[in-house]
Amino acid sequence: MVHFFKHTKINFIGQRKYAYMLSIGIIVAGIISIIAHHGLNWSIDFVGGTVIQLKFQKPVENDRSKISEIVSTLGYGTPEVKTVGSPDGGEIQIVVKKTAKTSEVGDEIEKAITAKFPGNPFVEQKRDLVGPKIGGELRYNAFLAVGLAFIMICLYIGIRFNLPFGMAAVIALVHDIMITISIFSFVNAEFSLPVIAALLTIIGYSINDTIVVFDRVRENLHNLKGHKSFEDLFNESYNLTLGRTVNTSLATFLAIVTTFIFFFNSGDVLKLFSGAMCIGIITGTFSSLYVAGALVVEWNNKWPIDPKVVMGTKKR
Repeated sequence: MVHFFKHTKINFIGQRKYAYMLSIGIIVAGIISIIAHHGLNWSIDFVGGTVIQLKFQKPVENDRSKISEIVSTLGYGTPEVKTVGSPDGGEIQIVVKKTAKTSEVGDEIEKAITAKFPGNPFVEQKRDLVGPKIGGELRYNAFLAVGLAFIMICLYIGIRFNLPFGMAAVIALVHDIMITISIFSFVNAEFSLPVIAALLTIIGYSINDTIVVFDRVRENLHNLKGHKSFEDLFNESYNLTLGRTVNTSLATFLAIVTTFIFFFNSGDVLKLFSGAMCIGIITGTFSSLYVAGALVVEWNNKWPIDPKVVMGTKKR
């Protein structure tokens, strides 16, 4: 097995202020983006709507804006019109966030497109309808799933670590979720069920490196003497685990980014899932190296931490 960064001496903790500024900047920009977009771009899974997939006889890649205008004139707002598969395949997907008790929305859209494209007939490949009530229930269940996963992780961290370490791990976890949501808001990407699944995966994945580093810190606390500061101890622990972090994150990232590239133009749900996972892997690695440990050091600077308490050799 190839080992990277075997003998590094990177001052991760010393660079924490730059990491703070970067993270805060992205999160603040994300909040502004969410406000500017009037909330997150929820998919029809959560707000209800109609999805129609049509296969034309001739390519319509250059006619997507015209199709979008046709649907808009029907009073269904601005639809999402995207190519499915190859641009030359003539297959598109139309998404409108409006439903009816019957299939009248889809029927009206297909009738209008037929009138505007008389020389390019199409065949309906798929039609999905999601009612607003079902969408609301799905959104509630999605929030509930993320909340329960977060609570369980917090309980585990509370049992595994004492207050400053546990607090830092939880803040790093919230950081990763907020960064992922912010980036999705920047590009106005849809929040769908696959994205929620990705967030649940990120919650578990992002805590992994933090726990590994914190365990190494606890193992090295017996070396904390007058000549070694808490900051030096964290930097040493980071550098000792850096090779493992890079190997694990890089292998996972390459697999996920390959999936993202492969399904980028397909309209497949894996595109959103893999995109969220790519962001989560990067932010999870970043927070483990530059956020979690830095917060413990900040705590120690104000309220010195007793090494015996951290190692469990003294009652808290």
